[in-house]
Amino acid sequence: MQKKSSNQLWKVLGTSFGVAVTLGGTVGTGILRKPGPIAELLHNPSLIIGLWILVAIYALLGVSCVLELSLSIPKAGAWYGYAERAFGRYVGFIVGLSSWLGTVTALGFGSYTCSEYLAILFPSLQDYVLYCAILILLLLWFFHQMGVVLAGKSQEWLSGIKALALIGFIIICFEHGDGGTWHSSPAAPSGLPLWSGILTALLSIFYAFDGWHTAAYFTEENKDPLKSMPKSMFIGVIVVAVIYILINIGILNTLSWAELSQSKLAAADAMQNILGAQTGRWVTTFLMLSILGILNTQVMFAPRVIYSMSRDGLFFAGAGKVNAQGSPTVATHMTVGLACLFLVSSQSISDRLSDIATFFFVASYLAGFASLLRLRKTEPNLNRPYRVWAYPYLPLLLVMISSLFLAGTLLQNTSSIPFVICFFAISYLVYRFGLTKRV
Repeated sequence: MQKKSSNQLWKVLGTSFGVAVTLGGTVGTGILRKPGPIAELLHNPSLIIGLWILVAIYALLGVSCVLELSLSIPKAGAWYGYAERAFGRYVGFIVGLSSWLGTVTALGFGSYTCSEYLAILFPSLQDYVLYCAILILLLLWFFHQMGVVLAGKSQEWLSGIKALALIGFIIICFEHGDGGTWHSSPAAPSGLPLWSGILTALLSIFYAFDGWHTAAYFTEENKDPLKSMPKSMFIGVIVVAVIYILINIGILNTLSWAELSQSKLAAADAMQNILGAQTGRWVTTFLMLSILGILNTQVMFAPRVIYSMSRDGLFFAGAGKVNAQGSPTVATHMTVGLACLFLVSSQSISDRLSDIATFFFVASYLAGFASLLRLRKTEPNLNRPYRVWAYPYLPLLLVMISSLFLAGTLLQNTSSIPFVICFFAISYLVYRFGLTKRV
């Protein structure tokens, strides 16, 4: 097992981990919740499946861009490292900080949701949901102090269990569904309502696919990135896309439009429709485990962002410490600690942070694709073991699409714009007066 020298990340991860972390970092409750609201908007099953395929293609094309960046800049932190190299320290600081804070916020909400499902399974915990959420984070924190090797294996197991459960769900829906929405649904809207519905649905599907790039956070820890990264990222995204599309087809094949359009948890309703109400407990258990898999991934990759920033003098120096088991230990303390702080903050603050996080997740994609274009101009001789397809047309196309998604995010959350502006202002002051003298 090849390791790095003291206080550096270990090069111990491989292809199976890359596939697992893509699946674990992407597939969550979004695919189980979104089909209902999307059906209510669009009515047309073929259009719905077409939009899922369209976003899957976006993710596959995005992998090609990320592979060029991650293999030419094999640095922990993904989007942060690319933006810092292409646009300088301040832009890198903004991208890294927003990426980290967005994930920390998601950790807080995810752990709370996981504890809500736990309380459904064990009603005596109803009055202790917040404490359970904090306990979940602390247990993950403790587990990840035990090292990157064990954390990587746990991710492979959790993702494998999740994939098998989803495949079982798909088989049941295909075998026992009676046509559902495919046989009867009202006419699709037209004109402005149709285009508005398509935009809203695309944003929902886009967020369900968020995480397709997760393996890039671990390029620095990959044993043989030139060989395994392309395989793991493409296989991971293809597996996620196939699962997503088949789940949608199965749900549409099981529930009528009237049932689906009113469903807040379409997968659970589909199972109850086929197997009866007694399946609710099993579905709840799966949802809880699915969220736990995402939380495990986030506790792994979020600390890598501030670890990398710390090495570059753009974060607290202590965040660059790696423990004897190969984990960025101080960065993990800070990530889980801040997620717990968000949990105990007021609900209005947490909701606002969630809205802002959504904006910055999309902005990170845009920064990454733009970084590829800029680096081709500023560093034409940079070693690029992998080159993006159809340069410059593909990265230009993805910059345009990401810009549209970013605009759509702002249009859906206009109340967040002042807070985004405040974030930029505060982060500039921190950078200008707190970090510019660090090397």
